Amino acid sequence: MPKSTITFVCTECGGESLRWAGQCPHCRAWNTLQEFQVRKATRDSRPRPMEPARAIALTDLAAEDAPRIRLGWGELNRVLGGGVVAGSLVLIGGEPGVGKSTLLMHAAAQAARGGKVLYVSGEESGQQVRMRAQRLGALEPGILLLAENDLDAICETIRAERPRLAIIDSIQTVTDAGFEGSAGSVTQVRESAARLMRLAKEIGVPVFLVGHVTKDGSIAGPRVLEHIVDTVLYLEGDRRQELRLLRATKNRFGSAEEIGVFAMGEAGLEEVSDPSAALLASAQPSAPGTAIVATLEGTRPLLVEVQSLVNSTPNHPLRRVANGFDVNRLHMILAVLERRLENTSFGQKDVFVSVAGGIRITEPAADLGLALSIVSNDRSRPMPDGLVVIGELGLSGEVRRVGHLERRLQEAERHGLTRALIPAGSRAGRPSGLDVVEVRSVADAVSAAFSSPIKSGVFIAEAGLSVS
Repeated sequence: MPKSTITFVCTECGGESLRWAGQCPHCRAWNTLQEFQVRKATRDSRPRPMEPARAIALTDLAAEDAPRIRLGWGELNRVLGGGVVAGSLVLIGGEPGVGKSTLLMHAAAQAARGGKVLYVSGEESGQQVRMRAQRLGALEPGILLLAENDLDAICETIRAERPRLAIIDSIQTVTDAGFEGSAGSVTQVRESAARLMRLAKEIGVPVFLVGHVTKDGSIAGPRVLEHIVDTVLYLEGDRRQELRLLRATKNRFGSAEEIGVFAMGEAGLEEVSDPSAALLASAQPSAPGTAIVATLEGTRPLLVEVQSLVNSTPNHPLRRVANGFDVNRLHMILAVLERRLENTSFGQKDVFVSVAGGIRITEPAADLGLALSIVSNDRSRPMPDGLVVIGELGLSGEVRRVGHLERRLQEAERHGLTRALIPAGSRAGRPSGLDVVEVRSVADAVSAAFSSPIKSGVFIAEAGLSVS
């Protein structure tokens, strides 16, 4: 029998220690060390070594990009950096029920039109997977199904079949017989992912891993799992909404901030080629508390509707709720509005903020739009029709410039918007179909947004004029 040893593994970084401590010596996280019994692998159970590599000069390598497998969805190819790279290891995470298995079944059907695809299911039976594929219209003879949890059997099947693409659903259900611990433990997840990575690089088969997430939204298992893989994708979206965002947070073969937009329907997922139009389809820009902002996700500008509700209440403590927006950022914006605007106070008011469509905004270019939507609902004054708001707010109330402004303005003009509030001093080109107003502070923006009509130029709040 192989000899067992006791080690303590950090659940955050995956670092190992010989004895327990309150603080991880590797990442300095507190109370994250857990005891595991690790059984060393026997000679027969050890993974096969890769072929010995030969060192060559860097200049002798070909300059062309790695060969890619182009899938049928342009949105998925965009997030992957142009397609699936041979020998890559891709990790896909997301909330339960958001559509991870559905997305990968569509990808398997598209890849199976050009060769074999191995779909390994560790959670569902073969009949369940077939029923889902039939519902999605993804029944392809090139998809090979393997209902297995043993890593040795999975690796041997991948070696024998040499598929065009391999999908493991999910990595938390795979176990390696050479190590102790239940499926999903830190040791099992780390060692299984590392072995699949070595196999993918050795034989050139791309492998997709489905990863469970914890209650805080991070990938379950050790943090080292995200360092092992080549690409980390998160499928985001409210299960009660139809839109889904596939976001790349790490990509060794493309942009690490790219997104793909999909819509969940009765027949599964469908790609959305024009997400701004889908997000603005049900927008009501004439309602108080509603503003349209232009955010940038990767290289793609998106027009998103931001809604705010300010309600006077004598109850304490006050409520600050933000859906799709960082609540700490909301607190900062409320403090700036109270400090920099006259007769503005939220000391006896609840504030609710929501981003339409289940989208989550992470960049600060939406600060000014959110601030104006809060003021609009607080004063019961709607924003002008066809207005897009772009700008970051500073603590002194100044409106700061944002990147790629010209691309945002072009997206607004393409969707029929006619007016734009932007930071002063921006050097971006002005589309001919937009009346652009530059503002220097949040007070200028409030005066310009609720003045009628808005004229092009730099708005000066003190004089109440618009200088062309």
